[in-house]
Amino acid sequence: MAAKDRSGVHGDAAQVWSPRLALLVAATFFMEFLDGTILTTAIPNISADFSVPAADVNITMTAYLLTVAVGIPISGWLAERFGARRIFCLAVAIFTVASLACALSQDLTTLTLSRIAQGAGGAMMVPVGTLVVLRGTPKSELLRATAFLVWPGLLAPVLAPLVGGALTTYLSWHWIFLINLPLGLAAFIAALRLVPSSAGDKGRRLDWPGLFLTTLGVGALVVGLELASSHPDGPWAGISAAAGAASLLAAVFWMRRARNPLFNLAVFRTRTFRAMATGGFVYRLTISSVPFLLPLMFQAGFGWTPIHAGAMVAAVFIGNIGIKPATTPLIRRFGFKAMLVFASLASAATFALCALLTPETPQVLTFALLVCSGAFRSIGFSSYASVQYADIVPAQLTSANTVSATLVQLATGAGIAVAALLIRIFDGLGSFPQDGAGPYRGAFLAMAVLMLASTVDSALLPRHAGAAVSRPAPGPAEAQPRPRPAEGHVPRQ
Repeated sequence: MAAKDRSGVHGDAAQVWSPRLALLVAATFFMEFLDGTILTTAIPNISADFSVPAADVNITMTAYLLTVAVGIPISGWLAERFGARRIFCLAVAIFTVASLACALSQDLTTLTLSRIAQGAGGAMMVPVGTLVVLRGTPKSELLRATAFLVWPGLLAPVLAPLVGGALTTYLSWHWIFLINLPLGLAAFIAALRLVPSSAGDKGRRLDWPGLFLTTLGVGALVVGLELASSHPDGPWAGISAAAGAASLLAAVFWMRRARNPLFNLAVFRTRTFRAMATGGFVYRLTISSVPFLLPLMFQAGFGWTPIHAGAMVAAVFIGNIGIKPATTPLIRRFGFKAMLVFASLASAATFALCALLTPETPQVLTFALLVCSGAFRSIGFSSYASVQYADIVPAQLTSANTVSATLVQLATGAGIAVAALLIRIFDGLGSFPQDGAGPYRGAFLAMAVLMLASTVDSALLPRHAGAAVSRPAPGPAEAQPRPRPAEGHVPRQ
């Protein structure tokens, strides 16, 4: 029997690619990502029902996002200690029950506490679900696996305004949470059947100082980003962000010297993984600003109705889906480096073109531009999601996955915060007088320039970066070794 390493993978025996498992995990991701933003459209209705100011309802979104962010670092240890299957099923159950509690809430306090519980479930679902899929996926099939796992992060921010608006308008805000009940129940039953069982490592010790410093750092950064977008005038956003950065720096120093660190920071020695933390972080930050900037520019700048703006933003969704069948063949044909450089340059071009849009621009051209933006977005996300694990050894998989999930959460929050800050800066400068959409144009242009930093980072990758993943999978004849003759058997001449 193959020796078991600390990642829980038993050599090649565990490398069995399961599309159904990947689809299950992707579906749970979609629920978690959607619930992070869908509540925005229901804030006025919740405010009226609870008789509280609309601004106060924002705490339910902040509490959810903060809980997800601070809960991710410990998820890897939980999966190793108690078994990934057990923790994943527990996460789905907590998320589903908490969704019911959200729907039944009678006041803002109860709803906020329920959202915290929902965030705790989501914090385990995302990284542990990814870990389950990655453990059972050989490198040659990693592109196919990530193709399933990437789409929730692409589609949820785009669909959230439409889904939330429809449910709130035609039913009630409670249905934003009630729709999770049948989905969560189905996911729980499927997880019991599809997720491989593992006993866990009872001797796995928890790095308490590393956990404390990492949780404090991530939490302070998320709070700082939220304050930067909602209360940019006060000093607390900068103070919180600085405290978070200092805490994370202390966590790094501690974990580099600890005997059993929370994360194995040696993952950053791998260039393809490091690309996710450098150019990939910038790429995700800028891309995450689009679902925030576009609706605002269309409504506040162009004077469009929410339905009109939402329908136009849905073009990004069409681009995401439309390019999906071609994403894997493109990466296999041209390699990760070429596709990452192309995706970032093309995305920067679409940002610059979005800055040139006006209410008089033909709707067909605007729609086509956003379709292209969605397609380039999908190529970049899929490439980064795959290349980051291309050269990671099994023993480092848990750490790489948890670190990646944490950085993704921070990049998404940073994208919205930076976009809001840019709008405020350009509005204050008066760079676009007599133009209601001026501040948004400035923000798009700044994001286009920022995206070029991702291009530079990708251009510095080795030419054949991630070749173990981007090479086509071996055919049946190559993959199947010839059976060895039985002992004592003489082959025919």
